[in-house]
Amino acid sequence: MMLDSDIELLEGMPIAYIGSMRALAVADMHLGYEGVMAKGGTLIPKVNFRKVTELLSRALAKTGARSIIVDGDIKNEFSTVDIEEFNELYDLIQFAKSKEVHLVLIKGNHDNFVERYKEPFKLEIYRQEAALDGYLFFHGEELPSNVPARTKLLIMGHEHPAIAVYSAIGRKEKLRCFLYGTYKGRRLLVLPAINYFASGTEINLRDKGELLSPVFRQVDVDSMHAIAIGYGSTIDFGTIGQLREAAYAPVH
Repeated sequence: MMLDSDIELLEGMPIAYIGSMRALAVADMHLGYEGVMAKGGTLIPKVNFRKVTELLSRALAKTGARSIIVDGDIKNEFSTVDIEEFNELYDLIQFAKSKEVHLVLIKGNHDNFVERYKEPFKLEIYRQEAALDGYLFFHGEELPSNVPARTKLLIMGHEHPAIAVYSAIGRKEKLRCFLYGTYKGRRLLVLPAINYFASGTEINLRDKGELLSPVFRQVDVDSMHAIAIGYGSTIDFGTIGQLREAAYAPVH
């Protein structure tokens, strides 16, 4: 699905492709997730890294992209670092090398210690935000500090957006989604989480004050379009306001 002449939301994937940059944009990998959960006593199958790289491989094959931009929350833990996180970050670097693509990392609130890999692997790493080729990438737990005048689009992660949709008999299903709207007169795209286990926050069932990012205190969330992904498709489901009304409409 083309968002505009330069941005493609890849069908059925939580990935945006920026044609002029030949870049894939993703967010919220949360590498090492299963290992961290296991240390807390919750055992889940170790599949996240495999699923993430499978998606990236498909997207690279489809687009011919030459770089991958990870828009925050590369790893999972906040204040510490787990060996599984370091191992999977190393594996991600090797994956990018094997595909001959450039890796750009924008640090989110989970990404302490990521810079240890900056010098050994000559990584391009930014704290919280990066203005690149007319696009402003920022993770989202902080407001962007500077929006250059030539910014075409702001791209963020952090929120793990999803929507709840209902069948004719009232059965609820959650779908990850992109959110597309405006922030201070500039276009804003919120990326869904690429992490396999992060099913997301149902934006149309949450009050504005319950959302994580401070950006949503300054935007009209109900006017944002929910572009949902699932079953191999990417479809504009209309605005959050419309979906909010539909969620609470009586079932006949």
